[in-house]
Amino acid sequence: MSRRGLYSLTDLDDAAMGCIVRRTIDLYTDRNAHDRPLAGLLAGLLFTRTSTRTRTAFTTGAIRLGAQPVTFGPADLQTNTGESAADTGRMLAGMLDLLVVRTAGPVHELEDLSGDGELPVVNAMSAEEHPTQGLADLATLTHHFGPLDGARVLYVGEGNNTAVALAHALSRQRGCRTVFACPRGYGLPAPVLAAASAAAERGGGSVIQVHDLAAVEGTVDAVYTSRWQTTGTSKADASWRDAFRPFHVDTALMDRWPGAVLLHDLPAHRGEEVSGDVLDGKSSLAWTQARMKAAGAMAVLEWAAA
Repeated sequence: MSRRGLYSLTDLDDAAMGCIVRRTIDLYTDRNAHDRPLAGLLAGLLFTRTSTRTRTAFTTGAIRLGAQPVTFGPADLQTNTGESAADTGRMLAGMLDLLVVRTAGPVHELEDLSGDGELPVVNAMSAEEHPTQGLADLATLTHHFGPLDGARVLYVGEGNNTAVALAHALSRQRGCRTVFACPRGYGLPAPVLAAASAAAERGGGSVIQVHDLAAVEGTVDAVYTSRWQTTGTSKADASWRDAFRPFHVDTALMDRWPGAVLLHDLPAHRGEEVSGDVLDGKSSLAWTQARMKAAGAMAVLEWAAA
């Protein structure tokens, strides 16, 4: 089966990733910088988990680009009554032109919905990765800093699907050095860390993981954090918050790098992963980042439909 669409950032070569990021920034600057290239197309939007930013971004993005969105909620499809995702995908492929999916399940569920690869599918978050978030993050950083050659990024928190996408994205930026500071037992999956580290080394950069913020050395240009409880998941350890408290991003942490900016994929729980004064402070790019998702959705839809 040919994988048409975007399942993981590892599906993109450097040229494609760069093209989508540049296009995202163009559309962020001017959301009308297009000639409605999706006019006449039908874009399915299947969200089986809660979403504010991503669902709104893809719905409005499809409309702005000329497509008609066809929306499905978590209980709308016959998969809930026993039909296989593969059979559902074969039918959707005959009726839609592309499909955007958010699920708490694995990526292979998205592959099943592609109708044997006939229907381009965009991963709007799965259990393993949130690739469209990673592209919006990369565009936000590039828009703020320019080329990310030599940039130093610190991610603080759980090695969740957002962190996986960030690792894949930043490992491809020449000379970029990324540190993932995660509670022990809640870090990046070992295969992801190994692959991102190898990719970064090829470009003269690095991706490493530590379990203590005191181990972070040198300069940091951007601090990224994410909600401790990832959408659609739960943790087996009832005392898991004790492991996460040392990874709270507050003014004391940000003061270690006075020139650093803050990123957060939102939604945020002020007082948990980040303090309110940091999230709403002058160093925060979180709200630019959120708006960038709308432009990013448009850029991904253009790319997937091409």
